[in-house]
Amino acid sequence: MQPVFVGDVQGCAAELADLLERVRGVHGEDFELWLVGDLVNRGPANLQALQAVRPLVEQGRARYVLGNHEIWLLESFFGRRPLRHPDTMGDLLAGPDIDDWVEWIRRRPLVETGELSGRPFAMVHAAVHPDWTLETLVRRAREVEARLGHPDRNVAKRLLASDPERDAVLDALLLITNCRSVGPDGSWSSGEPAAPAVPWHAAWSLRAHGYGVVYGHWALQGLHVAPGLRGLDTGCVHHGRDHEGFLTAWLPKLAREDPFALPDREFWQVRAYQRYYREPSPGKETHRSVGKNGPRLKETD
Repeated sequence: MQPVFVGDVQGCAAELADLLERVRGVHGEDFELWLVGDLVNRGPANLQALQAVRPLVEQGRARYVLGNHEIWLLESFFGRRPLRHPDTMGDLLAGPDIDDWVEWIRRRPLVETGELSGRPFAMVHAAVHPDWTLETLVRRAREVEARLGHPDRNVAKRLLASDPERDAVLDALLLITNCRSVGPDGSWSSGEPAAPAVPWHAAWSLRAHGYGVVYGHWALQGLHVAPGLRGLDTGCVHHGRDHEGFLTAWLPKLAREDPFALPDREFWQVRAYQRYYREPSPGKETHRSVGKNGPRLKETD
């Protein structure tokens, strides 16, 4: 079965449908969809994107991990985060099925793992701490999932309301769904790297881990193809932000000894159908600081 890894959709349901039509044209139904998170928000068709993916997940034909926009959806539902420009989740939050969607979303995994031609890998939304082995990553993710997906919804609500400086589980959730850069002391940030910080994946690569990582989240970085790493967020919903946006899929060749090796040209792209990104009006940008070691999350991506 052909695995199909897809970057951030962010409500671009038409582009996702086009991509799936192309996949079916080549592979029929003999494929498994892997989505790196951020299926919703900023684009025009959040509900349609969810409706396209959920049946495949429930049929065991898709894997879908949580991204920062799913976490923001939960925070907005719980009354902890007001909607702001350029959020497009208002219709979803006001819809008659929002309770059902919240229950389904908060039970999605934070990390999915597998093997490609015998090479173990993890799919996350944003990042892996450079020091984490695959086993550590899975353990930290399962700690998050136990609280976020707890049968008592209030447990999830308390998790999202806690202080990441005192709650290592929330800190792990925020790192996996938001991180872009890490400092020499192991601290992390959602911001673009500024010395002495470096991209998280640069520090991760220096550790020579035996597993690969497929991720999204970093639209301004664009497609990232490096040994052991595939970064697939090519900013479909950011089309018009001084560059073209694409929805990108990676269809690794399973016949290769190591599908994560280079060169690799097994990428399919769908160009954004319209300009989605609009600059905010003056004074509309909102920042908030979260997490251990100071400011981390800049709510503009």
